[in-house]
Order: sequence, then structure tokens, then C-alpha cells
Amino acid sequence: MAPPLFRTLYARLAIGLFLLLLVVGGLFTFLSLASVREYSAAINQQLNRDLARNLVADRNLVTDGELNRDALKQLFELYMTINPSIEIYLLDRQGKILSYSADPDKIKRNRVSLEPIIRLLNNPDAYPLPGDDPRSHDRRKVFSVTPVPGADNPTGYLYVVLRGEEYDLAESMVHSDRLLQMGAGALAVSLVVGLLAGLVFFRLLTRRLSRLTDRVEAFNQGMSADQAPDVATAGDDLDYLSARFDQMARRIEAQLDMLKDKDAQRRQLVAQVSHDLRTPLASIQGYLEALRLKQDSLEADERSRFLGIALAETHRLGRLVEELFELAALDAREKQPVPEPFMVAELLHDVAHKHRPKAERAGVTLVVTEMAPAQVLADIAMTERVLDNLIGNAIDHAPEGSSVTLSVAVDDDGVEISVADEGPGIDPDDLDHLFEPFYQASGASRAGHAGLGLAIAQRMVALQHGQLRATNANGAVFSVWLPMVGQRPGGDREQSTAL
Repeated sequence: MAPPLFRTLYARLAIGLFLLLLVVGGLFTFLSLASVREYSAAINQQLNRDLARNLVADRNLVTDGELNRDALKQLFELYMTINPSIEIYLLDRQGKILSYSADPDKIKRNRVSLEPIIRLLNNPDAYPLPGDDPRSHDRRKVFSVTPVPGADNPTGYLYVVLRGEEYDLAESMVHSDRLLQMGAGALAVSLVVGLLAGLVFFRLLTRRLSRLTDRVEAFNQGMSADQAPDVATAGDDLDYLSARFDQMARRIEAQLDMLKDKDAQRRQLVAQVSHDLRTPLASIQGYLEALRLKQDSLEADERSRFLGIALAETHRLGRLVEELFELAALDAREKQPVPEPFMVAELLHDVAHKHRPKAERAGVTLVVTEMAPAQVLADIAMTERVLDNLIGNAIDHAPEGSSVTLSVAVDDDGVEISVADEGPGIDPDDLDHLFEPFYQASGASRAGHAGLGLAIAQRMVALQHGQLRATNANGAVFSVWLPMVGQRPGGDREQSTAL
């Protein structure tokens, strides 16, 4: 299942864009407010650059080359009343504050730094240039300054702070809310416009990825359950595609390994088929050539024996070719079972009755026991073919005077049919290869057999969602498990060849 919408790459990009715009907008607002303050201070200092000098000239603070203290005191009182936004200080040449127009209780410094004062006097255009604020130990503000009583013979400085405490208080009361409102409005508009533009861009960028995810999901839905195991969707589209890619890579690698194995099996099959076809063909050809060359000298009984052998070999060849075509059809799944419910005990009785004459000729007794009444869901013809092969093999390997036991048992969700003989059993080394095409157990004769019977039986059982296994217990025991009517096919049961 594809990841939910809120886990998609598009949703995560949208959330990331929103957070990024929020951070950038907040930073922009902060820098804008700081820039506005800096810009306002520069304008204020530029407009009032000559304020201190004009105060000295307009208020007659210098008389006969000396500073008029009474006029200075009147100036302090006047500007505290008519223009409380500025603060006026009289400094000596070392920057010590001699007198001022501000509230004495709020003065925190007794001197100010002369470095910005000297710089502004030497370069009047160097604004904004803040100087020390006597009301604070660390705050700095723009100012206007002039030497007194004059530039030719300065004994101190008239130091005017342009944005005094009263100005700061009025600005905070009048402008702060307005600036915040403007900043918040600009931030909101920027966020909305930027977010919408980003969403459109991201949608154009990720729509191909979304279509690819949909196609991968559709491909996954079209696969069978055993081919497409569930993939965790804790991440976004990229995590989902990465997991699906890893899954398909593993499946392709497994299929390549299977193809290599199938190719090796095909080569082995071709070699084995060539050998098994060559033997009866050579025999037929040999006897027919003997008949042609010696037809005048052979007795009637000899000719009849040669023809009988050649005919038997043609029958053997026909069975081999028929089994090869049948095995190929089963491997290619061209031959599919037609499941239907039937009583397995009845079928087993019929097959046993069919093989009883062969058992009697071999001196073997067929014993049918433990016939539990149960219906299986399987193909009758395929199941009969499997039982024919197992019972026929058991009769062939059972010693004379022994018995072959047939039984039916019921487990939780299926029926198990067992065919047991009292022969020498199966060599443990042969158990793992017993159901491979053309494989024959150690010491077994190939006369009349191509080694395809058990391979065909195993494939027929597997096509019916059953299992075929071989064990040893006082002889060889072959067990066929088939699902009962109304039960789920037994895909969870382990198909094994065990001792």
C-alpha cells in the first residue's frame, strides 16, 4: 500500500517550505525593524547635524569668548519644556559631564567617550555615528556636538543626544504597535504568496514521482500475494519506491538464479533425454537390422523373438516420449488441474483393485487399512495418476511374499494418503533427489523406466496445492497430502523429503 497523503514527498516539501518561509519571514521582519531604526537614526543625525552649533549661536551661550552659564541653564530649562526629545549635556575636554538638562536621578554616567565626538567633528558626514548615552552604561545614540566657547579655543563640548529617553518612550508607545502590525501583515502576505507559489512549483516537480508511485503500486496490486510481500510505508514516496525497488531487485536476482538453475537443469535434461532415447532407438535399430540381414536364415521363433523385443522397445520409447511431453506441460503449467470434491477412500479402493493383478503376479499382497471417510478438493484424474505411480513403484520394490499397505488419515485441514512397502527402503543420500527428473536411486535398474514418474507425481500434487514426501519406516513410505473440502489450500505445509 502506498504511503498516506500526509507522508508523501509533496506534503513534506509543503511543510518544509512553510517552516522555511516562517523562519525567513521572521528574520526578514527582525532585520527590517532594525534597518528602519538605523535609517531613522541616520536621517535624524543628518537633519540635526548642526543643532548643537545653532543652539550656541541662537541662545548667545558665548559672551566675550566665555561660556555664559546662566544662558546655558536657561537653555536647559527651555528645551526640557518645548523639546523633550533631545537631551543637552556640557562636557569638559576629557568628556566629563559638567551639567545637563536631563533628570539627575536617571544619569548613569559621569563621562562619555570622546572618540565618536572627535570623529564627527572631523568628518560631519560620518553618519549614523552613535555616541554614549549618559542614561545607560551600554546604550549608544546619535548626537550633535560643537566645541564651546568656540572651535579656536575650546574648553569643552555642547553634547546633544538627539533621541533622548522621552523620544524612546514616545516611539515605543506610538510606533511599535504599528511597526509590528505592518511587519506581521508583510510576513503573512509573504507567507501566503510564497507558499502558494512553492506548492504549485513542488506539484509540478513531484507529479511525475506521484505517477511513478501509482504505477508501482498498480504493478504491485497486480502481482500475486507470494510474489509481492508487504512493504512498510513509514516514509514518503522516495522511501516507498526505494523499498519496492529493493524488493523487485531481490525478486529479479532470485529469478535470475532460478533461470540459471533451470538452464542447468535443461542441459542436464537434454543429456539425459538423449541417453534414454538413444538406448531404445539403438535396440530397435539393431534388431530390425538383424532381421533384415538374417531374414532368410532366422527361424520363425527367432524372428518372433526379435520382433517382440523391438516392439517392447517401441512401447518403452513411446512411454518415455509421452512422459517427457507430460513433464514439460506440467512445468509450463499448460496442464492445469480441475479440482472437485470426491471421497478419497473410494478412489484408493479403485486404484488398489486395478493394481491387484500385478501385485499377485509379483507375489505381493495389497492391504488397505485405516480408510478415514473424508472428501478432498482435487483433480480426480491427476490424483489417480499419482496413486498409480506410487502403488506401481511400491509393488516393483516390495520383496516377494511381502505386502504393500495403503491408508487414509485425516489431519486438521487435509487428508494424507500413505503407500508403504516392506522393501529395503530408500538410501538417505537419495531422499533429497528422489523427485528430480531422470533420477534413480542407487543400484536401481533403468530398464523400462526413465526416472520421470516421481517427478511427474510431485508436480501434479503441487499443482493441487498438496505435498508429496518420502520417508523410511520398515520400508519406503510415500505420503500424499491434499486439502479437504472447505479448507484453504495447504500452502503453509512444508513439503519435504525426510528420513
